[in-house]
Amino acid sequence: MFGNYLIGLREGLEASLVVCILIAYLVKTDRRDALKPVWIGIAVAVVLALGFGFALEFGSQELTFEAQEALGGSLSIIAVGLVTWMVFWMRRTARHLRSELHGRLDAALRMGTAALVATAFLAVGREGLETALFVWASVRASNDGTQGPLIGVLLGILNAVVLGYLFYRGTVRINLAKFFTWTGGMLVVVAAGVLAYGVHDLQEADFLPGLTNKAFDISGTVPPDSWYGTLLKGVFNFQPDPTVVQVVVWVLYLVPTLAFFLAPSRSGRRGAGSPAPVREEV
Repeated sequence: MFGNYLIGLREGLEASLVVCILIAYLVKTDRRDALKPVWIGIAVAVVLALGFGFALEFGSQELTFEAQEALGGSLSIIAVGLVTWMVFWMRRTARHLRSELHGRLDAALRMGTAALVATAFLAVGREGLETALFVWASVRASNDGTQGPLIGVLLGILNAVVLGYLFYRGTVRINLAKFFTWTGGMLVVVAAGVLAYGVHDLQEADFLPGLTNKAFDISGTVPPDSWYGTLLKGVFNFQPDPTVVQVVVWVLYLVPTLAFFLAPSRSGRRGAGSPAPVREEV
């Protein structure tokens, strides 16, 4: 549940910050007349993301078992690729996110209502689609027959919305640079588990070999239905009897990705005294 909560919090907070920046800029520049089309674009993006999530969940139920596993495995790998790109992108551009959005909004204001709707839709829609896909893959990977994974995601998104509102009001300030670094690192660990689960799906669909070739089996020591087995699965998508291919893929993804992500950036080395993006008012 914690892993899914982290996904909802991290992804939801990114979208909340985008909304916060757009709305605050219009209010501060006395362009409240542009708020309606921006909110329309945001609403359309949210509806699209929800529709995409429902399509993934209920559309796949009509498929055969092999097709479901092939689809689930493929989408899980795509979701891991997207979330990996996203955490690196946010790490690189977080300091300039506000100025970038302001520039797009200025251009849209000059072009008219349709451009404002499109700008808000594209800014939030990308986050929404990425979130829907990764949440679906993660919930599917950590599903234990309960509503825990989905509840964790919803709680994370709810907390992200509350934090976004508090940022907008100026009530709460945290170092977002550090927040996105720590949560990004934890998200990479979660993504590694989703990737391993996706590989297992492809093995069950006979797209990849080695389904019966287990790397180890500690089901007796860590029963999947025990509280600690459930905890490990919920947080890390831990599997007590992974295949050799799963373990190899997990290690090959996690070790270099985490090392590159946590390595000091050039901007961090030459500008340690620069204000973190969270210090700026939005």
